[in-house]
Amino acid sequence: MEIHDNGPQRNAFDIETASRENTNYRTVAWSGAHLQVVLMSIEPGSSIGLEVHYGTDQFIRLDAGQGRVVMGPSEKDLPFEQDITDGWSVQVPAGTWHDIINTGSEPLKLYTIYAPTHHAQGIVQETAADAEADEEAGRDEPPAFAEEVDTKGEDKA
Repeated sequence: MEIHDNGPQRNAFDIETASRENTNYRTVAWSGAHLQVVLMSIEPGSSIGLEVHYGTDQFIRLDAGQGRVVMGPSEKDLPFEQDITDGWSVQVPAGTWHDIINTGSEPLKLYTIYAPTHHAQGIVQETAADAEADEEAGRDEPPAFAEEVDTKGEDKA
């Protein structure tokens, strides 16, 4: 399934099929003025990486695979742990440290909704290393049409 981020225009697509077919670490599927839809594929034994978004709430839904979510008030205090699988959703309040680890033997397929918009419009990052490089180089910034962005920033462990 081909995904094209048409920005803050009307859009509809089969998100479950898109999520299951996505092979990239991160594919921004749709960017709006106030939220963003991002597809992710996490390889077995890997994770999204322990992080916190200080001004962004996140909704995450698993469409294939199995994993574990950890969350807490600091990178060294993650008291919330939950095994998750196809159909589960995770809600991450702004300012919460979190990680999703693939504990299965096949890629973990998920999508996340960031509110407000968090990544560059339509950016595709094949690997976590590509995502990190884009962030460090300033290529992964929210689009100019985003009326609301996370000005509080993020941290990674």
